[in-house]
Amino acid sequence: MDIYNSKLWEEDIDCVLAHNPWIEGLTGKSVLITGIGGLICSAVADILIRFNETKNGNVTILAAARSGQKIRERFGKYAERQYFQFVPYEATKAEVNIPFFVDYIIHGASNASPAIISREPVETMISNFTGLLGLLKYGQENGTKRLLYISSSEIYGKKESSEPFKEGEYGYIDLLNPRNSYSVGKRAAETLCASFSSEYGIETVIVRPGHIYGPTASKKDNRVSSAWAYAVANGEDIVMKSDGAQIRSYCYCLDCAAAILAVLLKGENTCAYNISNPNSIISIREMAEVLTRSGQVNLKLELPSEEERKSFNPMSNSSLDPSSLLALGWKGCFDAQTGFSHTVQILKESL
Repeated sequence: MDIYNSKLWEEDIDCVLAHNPWIEGLTGKSVLITGIGGLICSAVADILIRFNETKNGNVTILAAARSGQKIRERFGKYAERQYFQFVPYEATKAEVNIPFFVDYIIHGASNASPAIISREPVETMISNFTGLLGLLKYGQENGTKRLLYISSSEIYGKKESSEPFKEGEYGYIDLLNPRNSYSVGKRAAETLCASFSSEYGIETVIVRPGHIYGPTASKKDNRVSSAWAYAVANGEDIVMKSDGAQIRSYCYCLDCAAAILAVLLKGENTCAYNISNPNSIISIREMAEVLTRSGQVNLKLELPSEEERKSFNPMSNSSLDPSSLLALGWKGCFDAQTGFSHTVQILKESL
């Protein structure tokens, strides 16, 4: 798969750059991105690459990841550009060796696969906390301007009402359910950010993305929005193993990436911001129906296995209120219909 084979992908990035002029604030700066090979942070990197290539942004992109080969495979010729440098990084270790000065850090390395979270709850929780600790220490000791931590909507827990979560509202999380190692680890990491800012003075900001989707997802990503998008792109029917009534805040990966850059540059120190497109708060079933229409395939229903049930997100409503983000001037470019149809088309062009 080569996403750069898609003309539509370039057009979508250009749309984001046109609607988010504050990205120019990164001109000449260096940005370390962990998890850069993933769904969200690869989209962040693609925006910065396009900014460099078309706007003379001169942003130094420090790609922090475990595998240099995978980074080269994902970013192709751009991984060979002078402004793009690979930095070995392991999120399960607190030691960070970065032989560069870094203006900004975007920390997105995290296990987000429901199946792996269920299978490896210990590693999931440790990586959410330990990897961040090392980056905060580095930022404190080396004068980094700001660290942005990518958290999750799962930190909110269960909520009875259908109203979207605001940043200060927190619901119930069963602390003894291993599936919640992800949400509890994310909560602890958020507190660590605020604690470092208070005690050591390093600026931190937090984003809480809803359910992010897009063509930057890996083929191995078993979250339903990703797995279904690949299925539809291959002309396959969608199989849904629930009633699909759960409400989610969906957001196209490029809109999410633009929101991250907005918070990085304009967010208030130690504050958290929901990332949600108000035009894309829909149920899982509605999302499935949008995808099936995009690919002209069928939606089928099946009962899940017990093992599959263990990996399900326990939140019936994880919709998010994006008011704080909108107040920064961010606005999504892609509603659910546009974002999911573009995802399918870009995947078809890239496969």
